[in-house]
Amino acid sequence: MKFEGRCWRFGDNIPTDRLVKTQYVFEPMDVLVQHVLEDLNPEFPKKVQPGDIVFAGKHFGQSSGRAIATKALQATGIGCVVAETFARTFYRNCFEIGLPALEIGLNPDLADDGDRVRVDLTTGEFTNLTTGTRVRGAAADPFLVEMLDAGGLIAFAKKRPEVFQ
Repeated sequence: MKFEGRCWRFGDNIPTDRLVKTQYVFEPMDVLVQHVLEDLNPEFPKKVQPGDIVFAGKHFGQSSGRAIATKALQATGIGCVVAETFARTFYRNCFEIGLPALEIGLNPDLADDGDRVRVDLTTGEFTNLTTGTRVRGAAADPFLVEMLDAGGLIAFAKKRPEVFQ
Protein backbone atom coordinates (compact mmCIF):
# COMPACT_ATOMS: atom_id res chain seq x y z
CA MET A 1 0.00 0.00 0.00
CA LYS A 2 2.46 2.59 -1.23
CA PHE A 3 1.51 5.72 -3.11
CA GLU A 4 3.64 8.34 -4.77
CA GLY A 5 2.56 11.54 -6.45
CA ARG A 6 2.41 15.30 -6.55
CA CYS A 7 1.22 16.96 -3.36
CA TRP A 8 -1.85 19.19 -3.15
CA ARG A 9 -1.69 21.00 0.18
CA PHE A 10 -4.78 22.13 2.09
CA GLY A 11 -5.18 23.54 5.59
CA ASP A 12 -7.07 22.75 8.76
CA ASN A 13 -10.79 22.27 9.35
CA ILE A 14 -11.84 21.48 5.78
CA PRO A 15 -15.52 20.44 5.90
CA THR A 16 -17.12 18.08 3.42
CA ASP A 17 -19.14 21.07 2.17
CA ARG A 18 -15.87 22.57 0.89
CA LEU A 19 -14.92 19.32 -0.86
CA VAL A 20 -18.29 19.19 -2.61
CA LYS A 21 -20.45 22.29 -2.54
CA THR A 22 -24.12 21.73 -1.78
CA GLN A 23 -25.30 22.88 -5.21
CA TYR A 24 -23.39 20.02 -6.88
CA VAL A 25 -24.32 17.14 -4.55
CA PHE A 26 -26.97 15.71 -6.89
CA GLU A 27 -25.04 16.27 -10.11
CA PRO A 28 -23.48 13.36 -12.02
CA MET A 29 -19.96 12.49 -10.89
CA ASP A 30 -18.38 13.85 -14.09
CA VAL A 31 -19.81 17.28 -13.17
CA LEU A 32 -18.98 16.95 -9.47
CA VAL A 33 -15.27 16.31 -10.04
CA GLN A 34 -15.00 19.59 -11.91
CA HIS A 35 -15.72 21.38 -8.62
CA VAL A 36 -13.92 19.33 -5.94
CA LEU A 37 -12.08 21.68 -3.54
CA GLU A 38 -12.40 24.53 -6.05
CA ASP A 39 -13.11 27.15 -3.37
CA LEU A 40 -9.82 26.33 -1.65
CA ASN A 41 -7.73 25.90 -4.79
CA PRO A 42 -9.38 26.65 -8.15
CA GLU A 43 -6.53 24.84 -9.92
CA PHE A 44 -7.15 21.54 -8.13
CA PRO A 45 -10.13 20.26 -10.18
CA LYS A 46 -8.48 21.50 -13.38
CA LYS A 47 -4.98 20.10 -12.86
CA VAL A 48 -5.19 17.16 -10.45
CA GLN A 49 -3.66 14.03 -11.99
CA PRO A 50 -4.14 10.33 -11.24
CA GLY A 51 -1.94 9.35 -8.31
CA ASP A 52 -1.64 12.86 -6.85
CA ILE A 53 -1.85 13.06 -3.07
CA VAL A 54 -4.04 15.39 -1.02
CA PHE A 55 -2.20 16.62 2.07
CA ALA A 56 -4.22 18.40 4.77
CA GLY A 57 -4.08 19.56 8.36
CA LYS A 58 -6.40 18.93 11.28
CA HIS A 59 -10.02 17.77 11.05
CA PHE A 60 -10.10 17.09 7.31
CA GLY A 61 -13.60 16.10 6.17
CA GLN A 62 -15.43 17.50 9.19
CA SER A 63 -19.12 18.42 9.36
CA SER A 64 -21.60 16.28 7.48
CA GLY A 65 -20.83 12.62 6.88
CA ARG A 66 -21.77 12.81 3.22
CA ALA A 67 -20.12 9.88 1.47
CA ILE A 68 -20.37 11.84 -1.78
CA ALA A 69 -17.43 13.97 -0.57
CA THR A 70 -15.10 10.97 -0.40
CA LYS A 71 -16.47 9.57 -3.66
CA ALA A 72 -15.91 12.86 -5.47
CA LEU A 73 -12.38 13.14 -4.09
CA GLN A 74 -11.66 9.59 -5.21
CA ALA A 75 -13.15 10.32 -8.66
CA THR A 76 -10.48 12.98 -9.22
CA GLY A 77 -8.01 10.10 -9.44
CA ILE A 78 -5.93 10.93 -6.38
CA GLY A 79 -3.85 8.09 -4.98
CA CYS A 80 -4.58 8.83 -1.34
CA VAL A 81 -5.32 11.54 1.19
CA VAL A 82 -3.06 12.32 4.14
CA ALA A 83 -4.05 14.54 7.05
CA GLU A 84 -2.94 15.37 10.54
CA THR A 85 -6.40 14.24 11.68
CA PHE A 86 -9.63 13.30 9.93
CA ALA A 87 -13.22 13.54 11.00
CA ARG A 88 -14.01 9.96 12.01
CA THR A 89 -16.92 9.48 9.59
CA PHE A 90 -14.91 10.87 6.68
CA TYR A 91 -11.98 8.58 7.53
CA ARG A 92 -14.18 5.48 7.59
CA ASN A 93 -15.95 6.56 4.40
CA CYS A 94 -12.57 6.71 2.67
CA PHE A 95 -11.81 3.06 3.42
CA GLU A 96 -15.36 1.95 2.72
CA ILE A 97 -15.18 3.26 -0.84
CA GLY A 98 -11.58 2.17 -1.36
CA LEU A 99 -9.83 5.55 -1.01
CA PRO A 100 -6.57 5.18 0.92
CA ALA A 101 -6.17 7.59 3.83
CA LEU A 102 -3.35 8.07 6.31
CA GLU A 103 -3.66 10.01 9.54
CA ILE A 104 -0.30 11.20 10.72
CA GLY A 105 0.87 13.92 13.11
CA LEU A 106 2.15 16.35 10.53
CA ASN A 107 4.24 19.42 10.62
CA PRO A 108 2.34 21.88 8.40
CA ASP A 109 5.61 22.68 6.66
CA LEU A 110 6.27 19.04 5.77
CA ALA A 111 5.05 19.43 2.18
CA ASP A 112 3.98 22.15 -0.22
CA ASP A 113 1.90 22.17 -3.38
CA GLY A 114 3.81 20.45 -6.13
CA ASP A 115 6.24 18.52 -3.92
CA ARG A 116 6.69 14.88 -4.83
CA VAL A 117 5.63 12.72 -1.85
CA ARG A 118 5.39 9.04 -0.97
CA VAL A 119 2.96 7.44 1.48
CA ASP A 120 3.13 3.92 2.89
CA LEU A 121 -0.11 2.98 4.64
CA THR A 122 1.24 -0.27 6.08
CA THR A 123 4.13 1.46 7.89
CA GLY A 124 2.56 4.89 8.39
CA GLU A 125 5.51 6.55 6.68
CA PHE A 126 5.20 9.86 4.83
CA THR A 127 8.19 10.98 2.78
CA ASN A 128 8.63 14.27 1.00
CA LEU A 129 10.82 13.19 -1.92
CA THR A 130 11.43 16.82 -2.90
CA THR A 131 12.98 17.79 0.44
CA GLY A 132 14.00 14.37 1.78
CA THR A 133 11.96 14.83 4.96
CA ARG A 134 10.43 11.67 6.40
CA VAL A 135 8.01 11.15 9.28
CA ARG A 136 6.25 8.11 10.59
CA GLY A 137 2.79 8.01 12.05
CA ALA A 138 0.51 5.14 12.94
CA ALA A 139 0.08 2.55 10.21
CA ALA A 140 -3.42 1.95 8.90
CA ASP A 141 -5.25 -0.84 10.71
CA PRO A 142 -4.72 -4.19 8.91
CA PHE A 143 -8.49 -4.69 8.66
CA LEU A 144 -8.82 -1.37 6.82
CA VAL A 145 -5.88 -2.22 4.55
CA GLU A 146 -7.61 -5.51 3.72
CA MET A 147 -10.76 -3.55 2.89
CA LEU A 148 -8.73 -1.29 0.59
CA ASP A 149 -7.09 -4.30 -1.08
CA ALA A 150 -10.55 -5.66 -1.84
CA GLY A 151 -11.64 -2.34 -3.37
CA GLY A 152 -13.82 -1.03 -0.54
CA LEU A 153 -16.49 -2.33 1.80
CA ILE A 154 -18.87 -3.84 -0.77
CA ALA A 155 -16.09 -5.72 -2.57
CA PHE A 156 -14.69 -6.80 0.81
CA ALA A 157 -18.10 -8.12 1.92
CA LYS A 158 -18.36 -10.17 -1.28
CA LYS A 159 -14.84 -11.51 -0.82
CA ARG A 160 -15.18 -12.22 2.93
CA PRO A 161 -18.88 -12.76 3.70
CA GLU A 162 -17.99 -14.62 6.93
CA VAL A 163 -16.86 -11.31 8.48
CA PHE A 164 -20.41 -9.95 8.17
CA GLN A 165 -22.36 -12.92 9.52
